[in-house]
Amino acid sequence: MTGPADTLSLARTLDRCTVLGPGVRAVVWVQGCPLRCKGCVAAETLPFEGGTPVAVSELAAHLAALTDVEGVTLSGGEPFAQAGALTALLDAVRERRPGFSAMAYSGFRHEALRRGTPAQQALLDRLDLLVDGPYVATRHAPLRWRGSANQRLLALTDRYAALVAGIADEDDTSAGVEVSMGADGSFSWAGVPPVPGFRETLEARLEARGFVARTDRTRKGRRTP
Repeated sequence: MTGPADTLSLARTLDRCTVLGPGVRAVVWVQGCPLRCKGCVAAETLPFEGGTPVAVSELAAHLAALTDVEGVTLSGGEPFAQAGALTALLDAVRERRPGFSAMAYSGFRHEALRRGTPAQQALLDRLDLLVDGPYVATRHAPLRWRGSANQRLLALTDRYAALVAGIADEDDTSAGVEVSMGADGSFSWAGVPPVPGFRETLEARLEARGFVARTDRTRKGRRTP
């Protein structure tokens, strides 16, 4: 479940996103997850094989240069399966940008991660926000940054504590999904779908119009030819 602390196995990155955490954020999707949640919206990121190896130092320099984003969201895959490298990544970015915020998704509960490996505990200590718990298809719900009602949005520092409290009290609704278009005509989407079966429906409608959606693990997106 873990690799060298100086290299990450990535499924995809996105420089700017507004639907996976507060403000405008970069997103890093890691490759590999030990869980197999039924209905996972990113099934291509589950195998530990097939990711793109990226040096922590290279990715840190790239993230630090994104001066119009306030932080990074770690997703996957399972970020805590590469906790050591992600801890090193956040430390390296914050050497350049001390105020850079960090949010992560995990299929494991916060309590279990607190009892986890030293690397997992260290990654937790560097996060401002955590969405924890597995996706449960039978409990799908259109919640802010979460896909099922069992998942929790936890403020681990004071930075977003008031925001989280406000969401819990009055605005716990889906942030939706966001589509990015490439210069080559390809597209990818990011976000937590507010309705179950979103991906399957999208791909079926594309195919009905003559487009063939395919998985590209280096982007973790859906692309048209």
